[in-house]
Amino acid sequence: MRVSLEQAIAELKKGEVVAIPTETVYGLAADATNDDALKKIFTIKQRPADHPLIVHIGDIDQVDYWVTAFPDIAVKLAKAFWPGALTLVLPAKQHVSRVVRGGESTVALRVPNHPVTLALLKQSGLSVAAPSANLFTQLSPTTASHVEAGLGEAIPVLDGGACNIGIESTIVSVAANGQWQLLRPGMISEEDIAKIANIKPANVAAQTTPKAPGQHALHYSPRTSLILFKDKPALIKESELLIQAGLTCAALLIGDGDAPNCAVVRLPNQPDKVAELLYGTLHSLDAMRVDRLLVELPPSAPAWSAILDRLNRAGHR
Repeated sequence: MRVSLEQAIAELKKGEVVAIPTETVYGLAADATNDDALKKIFTIKQRPADHPLIVHIGDIDQVDYWVTAFPDIAVKLAKAFWPGALTLVLPAKQHVSRVVRGGESTVALRVPNHPVTLALLKQSGLSVAAPSANLFTQLSPTTASHVEAGLGEAIPVLDGGACNIGIESTIVSVAANGQWQLLRPGMISEEDIAKIANIKPANVAAQTTPKAPGQHALHYSPRTSLILFKDKPALIKESELLIQAGLTCAALLIGDGDAPNCAVVRLPNQPDKVAELLYGTLHSLDAMRVDRLLVELPPSAPAWSAILDRLNRAGHR
């Protein structure tokens, strides 16, 4: 059910969950200091309890409440990219809920860049944990309608329109000594991070890697069986074989070129536009209830790394 900003705040303060918009995807939010409320997120999403949640805060001044160390590199990254689609994983203070940390010694923080949710954080005085508002491993929602279709209309949804980035935030871990690691690619690239940090990422083999959202092998997945292809000819050949076998299919293509003899959606050959439209397109294709979804992968290049990550997990077998 759709709720107003005031209703959303009231529900969160009562210890309930509310789906909220961000620039990346819609999140299923709860008061990040209320363990009972946080546990509702895990129950509704059917999410394993050892998966940490991202805490959404109103501004950089709130970081010190959550962390024991805010290294200079992390400060630089926050100042460069907040509000925005960057999550920082930092050493947590002891009082930070083990539920929100997923049992880790770290906490994940970001300041979202969406006017509706920034207003919610400012007016409520809350910080909210808000993983994607979908069932665990399924397609992330980028509209209020996606939330309702995935979780049911009983979930309160604060409608903020379609998400304009469209895939989840970049996640970067920064240790107390300033060493950093990329834990999840996003539209803020590793190159963007390195330019601000001005040092190379840590040697992962010599560094403990904290758990972070989005690392499950199967993730971001439609209900329809999805097959990935590195080139159009292979995709077209598979569509012919499926049709010969009496099965139906639909295809997601990137850029121009030949197309299979089935329902086709084309996205422009631009990483930012594909990211913005990816989940919405997959939701639409999933709703066709065909037997197979055929997806053309973008080039294996740094600009496409976040989209490749999401599609490879969506098509994991």
